[in-house]
Amino acid sequence: MREVLFELLSANQGALTIQDVLLNFFIAGVLGLVIYLSYRISHSNGVYSAKFNVSLVMLTLITTLVMNVIGNNIALSLGMVGALSIVRFRTAIKDSRDTAYIFWAIAAGICCGVQEYVIVSIGSGIIFLFLILFGSVKSNERYLLILRGASSAESTVEKEIEQLFLGKVRYRVKNTTNESLEYIYELSEKQLRDADKKVESLAVHLRKIPGLQAVNLVNQNDEMNR
Repeated sequence: MREVLFELLSANQGALTIQDVLLNFFIAGVLGLVIYLSYRISHSNGVYSAKFNVSLVMLTLITTLVMNVIGNNIALSLGMVGALSIVRFRTAIKDSRDTAYIFWAIAAGICCGVQEYVIVSIGSGIIFLFLILFGSVKSNERYLLILRGASSAESTVEKEIEQLFLGKVRYRVKNTTNESLEYIYELSEKQLRDADKKVESLAVHLRKIPGLQAVNLVNQNDEMNR
């Protein structure tokens, strides 16, 4: 019984030929270029990372290489899992879509390594269409409205903000001293757009408040943190 299990674990049935390996890498390279193109198009309106895009292509090829080595060898696959479990990736993912691209590259490499060309072609085509379709979806941008001035403007500022945003805006920070004050409000893109329609320019309108010295708007879009 022990010998049978040993032969089962160590056997590498259906070993790949040189032609099979080259075909696997060729298909993986083509799919890697499809992933590259999809990422480039879907990020055309945002901050595009060329290095990350190249990494997706390489990830597809590397996964294919690993699957070519493993083949149908159960013992080798278990050992590979144990070896790769010690790898730690420290790169932070800024865009949640990047995670989808990483899994796509890995899945494409796995399929190419086991020669499931039909499945990976159909699946990649569907994923490509969906990522291009939803690539234009933008995150709900948030803005910080930062007001600084003399403490004498406190009541006027609160009243003006209340009127402009109909009481729906909320402040994050309120710092006051005997001589100065600071407000930090969080606004949605829609709230900012509606306020600009009312007074033509929110910043210019607020600067007219007596005692208010500075008006700053900070975009909180995550893409700025790349």
